[in-house]
Amino acid sequence: MKTSSPFRSFSREEWAALHPDSSLPLTDQDIASLRGLCDQLSLAEVAKMYLPLSRLLRLRFEAAQELLLAQNAFLNRENERSPYVVAISGSVSAGKSTFARTLQALLARWPGQPNVSLITTDGFLLPNHVLEERRLMRRKGFPESYDLPILLRFLHAVKSGEDVIEAPVYSHLSYDIVPGRQQIVRQPDILIFEGLNVLQAPPRASVLASDYFDFSIFLDADKDDLERWYIERFLALQRTAFQNPDSYFYRYRSLELEEAIETARTIWREINLPNLVENIQPTRQRADLILHKGSDHEIESVWLRR
Repeated sequence: MKTSSPFRSFSREEWAALHPDSSLPLTDQDIASLRGLCDQLSLAEVAKMYLPLSRLLRLRFEAAQELLLAQNAFLNRENERSPYVVAISGSVSAGKSTFARTLQALLARWPGQPNVSLITTDGFLLPNHVLEERRLMRRKGFPESYDLPILLRFLHAVKSGEDVIEAPVYSHLSYDIVPGRQQIVRQPDILIFEGLNVLQAPPRASVLASDYFDFSIFLDADKDDLERWYIERFLALQRTAFQNPDSYFYRYRSLELEEAIETARTIWREINLPNLVENIQPTRQRADLILHKGSDHEIESVWLRR
């Protein structure tokens, strides 16, 4: 008996064939500016894997706009707006930030040049002093470490079409919320919302973050690859950002190579891996699109919800 699945699966070659026109609106210089630390983004990868996704999202975005216009006409209301929200989820070190920036760059180059904003959930983490008071510093990034009411109010304001919306700002240097700083979102046509646990469905919750999403993407990879990428990034940061005296991780700046590798491995296995297994990976099936990466960071296969 054939087992049914809510997803259609595509190999790398099958997915690339969905957008035979591989002409790119991005340049090598654009790719270099979008590429994150230790990520292997290339023009070829964008042409094969990102362009079909951009085409799919454009079709869905245009259909959503047509539906909104029809609804406004039915309700005798003019110019009511509701930005199209694309959510991106996945593990630490899966490459979400690079993926989100690249997607933003592609979508902003559609005909008509829509206004595409990008917000990460890091800004909705509780400040360190609150995490310390609640003994949650070692569970930073877990669902309970976020200020969920503020996050949900932000998404509600976005989907309601409010003119000016503020989001908290997070510093990866200080590893904390920046007091008094806000990122301003001004009526985007599309909002990309990226974070570890955006697809969470807390028990007994009356409202979920995903209630505000129009399309959701999960970046998937094998646990061994994710651990290796995390260690590689830790070592790269040790040579760069950790050397800054203002860095929260300044204490790691002088570790010998083997000690640095072991430190990164311990952080991964004691914090990031449990979060992945307990919270992030179980939400994968809730996504509209799952992109599975191979050991070289390239997307190997795609699952699209039917």
